Amino acid sequence: MGMNSQEVSPQQKKRRREEDEPWFVSGGYFDYQTLFITITLVLIGIMMVYSASSYKAVVYTGDSGYFAKRQGFFAVFGLFVMFLVSKFNYKKFKKFSRVLMFVAIGLCGIVFFIGVTTKGATRWIPLGSFQFQPSEVAKIVIIIFMSHACVIQSKRLETIGGLFQMCGLPIVCIGLIAIENLSTAIVCAAVMIAVIFVASPKFWNIVAFAIVCASAALAFLMATGYRTDRVDAWLHPETSEHGFQTMQSLYAIGSGGLFGRGLGQSIQKMGFLPESHNDMIFSVICEEIGFFGALGVILLFAMLIMRMFYIAKHTVDSFGGFLVTGVMTHIAVQFIINVGVVTNTIPPTGVTLPFISYGGTSIVMLLVEIGVVLSVSRRIKPVAVE
Repeated sequence: MGMNSQEVSPQQKKRRREEDEPWFVSGGYFDYQTLFITITLVLIGIMMVYSASSYKAVVYTGDSGYFAKRQGFFAVFGLFVMFLVSKFNYKKFKKFSRVLMFVAIGLCGIVFFIGVTTKGATRWIPLGSFQFQPSEVAKIVIIIFMSHACVIQSKRLETIGGLFQMCGLPIVCIGLIAIENLSTAIVCAAVMIAVIFVASPKFWNIVAFAIVCASAALAFLMATGYRTDRVDAWLHPETSEHGFQTMQSLYAIGSGGLFGRGLGQSIQKMGFLPESHNDMIFSVICEEIGFFGALGVILLFAMLIMRMFYIAKHTVDSFGGFLVTGVMTHIAVQFIINVGVVTNTIPPTGVTLPFISYGGTSIVMLLVEIGVVLSVSRRIKPVAVE
């Protein structure tokens, strides 16, 4: 017995302890601030989706609340799943990380065969009266897979070749997403690199890896003409034939002033601003509730990111810290890209505003990610709470 116990490695002992842990946990520390901020953003999202889509909803369906009702349904469902996930032992995700990665790759591949094409892009799988977007699922799967890989394959972080071996499956998934949705692929790549950056002991390896990924993205961008047209629309929106959406967005922001026209009083949403309830909803926020209202939304996102940074910093294990880092990066990068596009700070691209833009798959998967963050927060020691 003594020899057998001595032959058991520390890694095996740790694995056995994790296997003995319950699948669901309760009690301990719970980050109510993250929960409150998230629910606030979701409620603002439903309100703004109703305001931004009411005109379009009446024109196409005769019901001004059509899109808001659908968003509300998915938000309620997402919140329910979020609470379930918050009680789930996040360490159990390790068992399924590889399987989930293959499922995500399969879904992102099958969309090209059975997917629905909307406005020239094939990104959705039809499910009755709803549509499912595999790339939204891929984001959280990449977070889980990379977090687990950085724990069990830490030696590969020391070489560039090892990094590419570790990231082989996520890169395949990101490549499939990039064919129809480069902006979402960039978000996924940023998540992958951020988790590696936190885990890796060698800074320059990460820099080299990031440069290779950025070069690949640039080459992909230049290979397709319509994407280079977006650069022209960014640099010269007033003269470019592709700058209409950008100009309408800037009109909306400028007309809002400091305090806005008033909730529901947007002019640009009346058929002038494309995707007013989706990618460009921040423009409507600026127009209706003004600079101070938009600033309030920005501060809510900043507070949420700060809370996730706090949780990641105080986790008791590296896997939990990597998970929260991935979620934090996803939300932060997507928020920055969306606001950057709306304000014409970066070239136009199709990225939604987290929790606020219309989209069933998006809101549900974002709330699942917050559920993971809340699950990790349960492991924070009470003495570490500031």
